[in-house]
Amino acid sequence: MRKKYIIANWKMSPLSLRQAESLFNKIKKGLPRLKNVSVIICPPLVYLAELMRSYSGRRIIFGAQNSFWENVGPFTGELSPHQLFELGAEYVILGHSERRALGETNSLVNKKIKAAAGAGLNVVFCIGEKERDERGDYLGFIEKEIKEGLAGFSREKLGRLLIAYEPIWAIGRAGDEAASSDLLHQMKIFILKILKSLYGERGMEVPIIYGGASAPENARELLSEGEVRGLLVGHQSLIPENFIEIIKIADSLK
Repeated sequence: MRKKYIIANWKMSPLSLRQAESLFNKIKKGLPRLKNVSVIICPPLVYLAELMRSYSGRRIIFGAQNSFWENVGPFTGELSPHQLFELGAEYVILGHSERRALGETNSLVNKKIKAAAGAGLNVVFCIGEKERDERGDYLGFIEKEIKEGLAGFSREKLGRLLIAYEPIWAIGRAGDEAASSDLLHQMKIFILKILKSLYGERGMEVPIIYGGASAPENARELLSEGEVRGLLVGHQSLIPENFIEIIKIADSLK
């Protein structure tokens, strides 16, 4: 059995530390004993240190939603990957479409990925097309995101990489508007072919996960028939019972 990853992206929620602690405690108390799932929670940065101080177990791992491409220097308002690593975070989400919508380019994402992996963080590298077209131009878009995002990324660091396929047209939608399992399986194969072209057989070992309208009602199909290694969960990760159900479904699958 290969490990699965269920990653919570809380985005800019909740509104207070008290609410964040309540949400985290409900998830923590509801978690079953897991056989083969890594649960990773990425809260807003202002809550990260406090939540980590309140938890001493290993059933939940912590990550951040963003980091900078330098470790130290005159960069007001930024957070370096080394600082995150020293804090105790183990993962960071990079290249998310909501960051790209604010102006992040493939080149900036590339610098962030290399800096984060170099600092010892595991990188959740997000890719995804805004829309699909009959000519298949979106495939070229995805290929460009991957190749430019991983330019100069060494084969030795592949163990720190996960790729999250998040079609922008599915993010924030209802569960029945997620990518179909057939489409997801096709995209997984496409992504792995690109990774193989860049890194040889070792590229085929990079976990591919899915994000975009994942929910309890579609988690089993996405994971089993889509054949991905996990889910990057947005809105549903803010609903403790739903997030726990997604985790249980993932843990029940081979």
